[in-house]
Amino acid sequence: MEEMNLVQDLALILVTAGIFTIISKALKQPLILGYIIAGFLVGPHMGLFPNVTDTHSVEQWSEIGIIFLLFGLGLEFSFKKLLKVGSAALITAGLNCLGMFLIGILLGNTLGWSTMESIFLGGMLSMSSTTIIIKAFSEMGLTGKPFAPLVFGILVVEDLIAVLLMVLLSTLAVSSQFSGGEMLLAIGKLVFFLILWFLIGIYLLPTLLKKSRSYLSDEILLLVSIGLCFGMVSLASYLGFSSALGAFVMGSILAETVEDERITHLTENIKNLFGAIFFVSVGMMLDPQNIKDYWGSILAITIVVLIGKFIFSILGTYLSGKGLSTGVSASMSLLQLGEFSFIIAGLGRDLGVLRDFIYPVIISVSVVTTFTTPYIIKASGPMERFLRKRLPSKILQRMDHNDVDGKPSSTAAKSAWKKMLKEYFLRILMYSVVLIAIILASDLFLADFLNSLFSSWNEMVLKALLTTITLAVMMPFLYGLAIAGKSIKKSAAKLVSDNPANSWPVLALVTLRILIAMAFVVVVLTNNFKMSGWGVLITLLILFGVFAFFRINFHRFTSIEDRFFENLNAKENQARKQKPVSSSVRENLAIYDIHPESFTLQAESVYAGMHLADIPIRMESGANIVKIQRGKKSILIPDGKERIFPGDELVAVGTREQLDKFVQLMNTVALNEEETKANFSLSSFVLDENSYLTGKSLREANLRAANCMVICVLRDKEMITNPSPDWTFTSGDAVWLAGEAESVNWFTGTK
Repeated sequence: MEEMNLVQDLALILVTAGIFTIISKALKQPLILGYIIAGFLVGPHMGLFPNVTDTHSVEQWSEIGIIFLLFGLGLEFSFKKLLKVGSAALITAGLNCLGMFLIGILLGNTLGWSTMESIFLGGMLSMSSTTIIIKAFSEMGLTGKPFAPLVFGILVVEDLIAVLLMVLLSTLAVSSQFSGGEMLLAIGKLVFFLILWFLIGIYLLPTLLKKSRSYLSDEILLLVSIGLCFGMVSLASYLGFSSALGAFVMGSILAETVEDERITHLTENIKNLFGAIFFVSVGMMLDPQNIKDYWGSILAITIVVLIGKFIFSILGTYLSGKGLSTGVSASMSLLQLGEFSFIIAGLGRDLGVLRDFIYPVIISVSVVTTFTTPYIIKASGPMERFLRKRLPSKILQRMDHNDVDGKPSSTAAKSAWKKMLKEYFLRILMYSVVLIAIILASDLFLADFLNSLFSSWNEMVLKALLTTITLAVMMPFLYGLAIAGKSIKKSAAKLVSDNPANSWPVLALVTLRILIAMAFVVVVLTNNFKMSGWGVLITLLILFGVFAFFRINFHRFTSIEDRFFENLNAKENQARKQKPVSSSVRENLAIYDIHPESFTLQAESVYAGMHLADIPIRMESGANIVKIQRGKKSILIPDGKERIFPGDELVAVGTREQLDKFVQLMNTVALNEEETKANFSLSSFVLDENSYLTGKSLREANLRAANCMVICVLRDKEMITNPSPDWTFTSGDAVWLAGEAESVNWFTGTK
């Protein structure tokens, strides 16, 4: 019976959600609004309609919805995209979280809450809603806008901050004091596992998918991708992280594979289904009585969220060098409470530091801000125009300059030293994470395995075996850490050739890298053996000689690194081969807000069959068509004499605003909706002596002139399909006539 209750609850949720989303669509409102209203009506707090009976099961299903939504976000927004907006996302998210945390503490004290409740309120107000923004952007077609990557980057950073914040708040709630050591440990743990997951995932998954590609039907790929997603979710939860983080990480890893578009397409409907359940569950949390009793607190918190988040977000985008348009659009997207606010509120309730009414208040604020999110995003344009009239001209000039020139100039001004140091420390970080993981795995798993397998062996022999195996596994990565990669060598050689004085700092960096590699070896040795100072020194000298001797043979140990970077860049390399024009524009001009856009010309377009010179593309949109793909034929830089036909894939280049106008222009249809409505009729009738067709041949009847045709004729129980032009109609024939309704009615005599 419990299983049937769950089925009934799901039926109620989905049917109600379907009805109200249709209403929302008809009223041109966001679908999120329909989901929330549906949840409110079928929730446990309303008695006007049938209610959901098992809210606990629905919450579990909604958690799956969060997992799929974050998995989808990872597929659309990979780690490489995060790195491109890393500094801006980090500054904006950090300032937003810190500012709202402090404002929340002040607001809690103003409302008369306790100090601990105020601190938790600050944590709740710090997080925006990843799932709400993903859904809103998808519905409103904003995922391709220039500010979207920045928003997604801010959300990812906020989610990472939320994980750390939960550790901090838990420590404060239990011990009533701040533990800096635990906080730093949590940060290190998070960074360590994120890098490790990414490195292992990029090394293994693209290779496995590539080798098994011939076996990966849509069904199998769907099962594999969902299995990987839930596997990472389970691993993240086991290690103390959120399930949402695990889903996002796996999506980001799969986004770097050549199968990412297929996976996105295959999981889209599942994501929509469980996402709908999540948003309905949010609406179910809305309690009218709670709103009535604490409307003052809800109103105050809502106002603080809307105003505070906008101020701190716009300030963060300004400080990170973003323009006014990007800053306003990104900031207006972040004005809501997120899922981590629920989690933090639930954590405080479970730890006994929050009173019972606070959790429903936060839920109510979240629902209200969720409801307002699509409308606030739509108000970005008016808000930008308002600020342009109010802000000082110096600030406007600086922000507009950032939008046009900031990124290119900073990119062009990169020094050789900056480039080399970035690659140098990134290499140390990546290889160090792998080496630490090997050492931890050796201590936690390999030692116990060897002790159980060779329990009768001498302890020193076992330690020697453990050390040997560990160092053997570490060896390729030790060489990768100690010996510079090709790009670093190239940068270092250029620095030395430009200025011989650079040879000494370059040599110092080389020595430092080798010493770090030696330090890992010493850690392994000292973990298993007691070594004196002389023993350590002798070991270092031996290792230094080993590194120097094998440096000439380093190419033997680079296969792991080569495969990693091959997998990491496989998607871009494939795109360069398949779409060289789009890839070249995207790589070289994206920083100038110039992008490629692929558009397939529809048969209904008014411009189908026309010469490019006769289409006002430059005049109406400002974009340029740089390529026409017609089947297997590619036409690069087409001239004005070239015609475009239905099914042609047009590659246009321009700013995001120009491309939007280009798509709108090319979607112009030749006829209006009323003119294109179907007026088709199929009717059967029996000829008599007075019928128009009686005694005439099909050619003489000239039915085509009246937009009609004979489908078949029944004569003496014989059915003749598509009769020939010389067919002559006789009285008694049963004729099936198809065509325009008015003409068919005339021939059948029903006019």
